[in-house]
This record gives sequence, structure tokens and C-alpha cells, in this order.
Amino acid sequence: MMRRTIPMLILASAGLLLIVAKFSPFTVSWQETVLGWFNILAAVAFVLGAGNLLAVNLEQISSRRPGWAYAAITLFAFAVTLVVGMFKVGAVPNGMHPDIHLAGAHDVPQAPFGWIYDYMLVPLTSTMFAMLAFYVASAAFRAFRAKNIEAILLLGTAFIILLSQTAAGMFLTGWIPEDSVFSFLRLDVMKRGITEHIQTAGMRAITIGIALGVAATSLRLIFGIDKSYLSKT
Repeated sequence: MMRRTIPMLILASAGLLLIVAKFSPFTVSWQETVLGWFNILAAVAFVLGAGNLLAVNLEQISSRRPGWAYAAITLFAFAVTLVVGMFKVGAVPNGMHPDIHLAGAHDVPQAPFGWIYDYMLVPLTSTMFAMLAFYVASAAFRAFRAKNIEAILLLGTAFIILLSQTAAGMFLTGWIPEDSVFSFLRLDVMKRGITEHIQTAGMRAITIGIALGVAATSLRLIFGIDKSYLSKT
């Protein structure tokens, strides 16, 4: 029972303290203390995540399951990056403390750690997002079929936005004067109206919904209604 009650009390106390500190200037220092504890727990979570990464990938390599070579590459990249970053291998010397190796900058492109980030991780991330564009195009093709009113509106809006981004959009409607009564027919004007008014209103509605969901979930956790974060034992 204590294994479940104590975590619930800690969570409820920390949550209520952060809520009170938002409205009371007398508990600001307590809020800073709680946030410091959060940073410590986040650091521990990183360590646990690294251990889980090692365990899962080592098990996949030892059992020779399909894709074990990718697991080996993942562990190799993780080990190299960890060692280079932790020990600041090849760090650029600090001008104020040139004799202290750990005082050097390791996250600049001239250092191995910064080089790995700028010339390996960033291009790989860009490649992944470029590949996702094909999946997005495929999903858009299926979603933009004019089956109902919502799909027709989505298709028409997407067509206006995409066409206004090309030279053909300006060629088709660029001849309409911007100060005329028919300026709303210009594709760039329609795009501006969609992005600044319709899209902004939709995003604000989504943001408000997310905020309400976060508040509801937080209250469920604080009052002990949601116990999904606790162990089953």
C-alpha cells in the first residue's frame, strides 16, 4: 500500500504547490525547489532511458531477430556520441582556461560532438522528414477525395494554398489590382485570409482543447483518480 500511497501524495503535493505558486508570490521559492527536483528526476529518467535502450537492442542482437544490424548500428552510434560528448573529446580550448580540457566547447562544429550533430544528425533528420513528405502526399490524396462537404472544403482550401505558392497562382490572378473591389479573388489574398483568420481560429480552438485536456488530466492525477503511472504491484 505504501508503494502506491507515497507516490500519490508526492504527486498531489507537488501539483497543488505549483498551482498555488502560480497565484501566490509567497511560494515562489517553493516552486523553484519543486522544479529543481523535477530536473533531477528528468536526469534520472535519461539514465533509465539509456539503460532501456541498451537492454532492448542488446536483446535484439543476441537473438538475431530481424533488424538486429540496425540495433547494432544504434548502439555503436550511441556509444560513440556518449563518449565523445561526456569526455569532451577534441573540444575547442577555452580562451580563459586553455589548460583545462573540460572547460573547452564541445558543441561547436569544430569539435567532434558538434560535428556529429551538425553533419550527421541534422542531415539524417532532414532526410527522414523528406521521406515523410511522400507519406503525407499519399494520405492527402486519400483524404482530399470529395466525398462530403468537409472533404470538399479541405480539398478547396488545400488547392488554393498550394496554387498560391506557385508561379501559376500569380500568373492566373496577379493581374487583378490589389485596390479593386475584386481583390479578394487574388490567390495571395485568399491565402492570406485562410492562414491569418481561418487557420489561426482553428489552431486557437485546438490549443484551448489541449489546454483543457491537460488541466483535466492534471486534476485526475492530483486527486488520485488516474493511477496509470503507478506500478500494478
